Amino acid sequence: AYVFQSHEEDDRKVRRREKNRVAAQRSRKKQTQKADKLHEEYETLEQENTSLKREIGKLTDEMKHLSEVLKDHEKTCPLLHCTMNFVTIPRPDALTSCLPR
Repeated sequence: AYVFQSHEEDDRKVRRREKNRVAAQRSRKKQTQKADKLHEEYETLEQENTSLKREIGKLTDEMKHLSEVLKDHEKTCPLLHCTMNFVTIPRPDALTSCLPR
């Protein structure tokens, strides 16, 4: 009876070890898949970040250019230097009197 019980316990231990081994493999595979997914997400976000930084640079350059154009225009704009600008009711002749002829 003792030999039979020992053999039965050994079988249970083997089955338990096998079940544990399979569960550990599943867990490691799941961790690897999670790490791979995070790495892919990281790569995607890095690319998006690079693209957004490039767009910020372009928009900053455009803003600087437009600011310079506006500054140059303000120096010579007849509407900004016209005394008629202070009229509260806009009249068509007020604008035309400020424009160069």
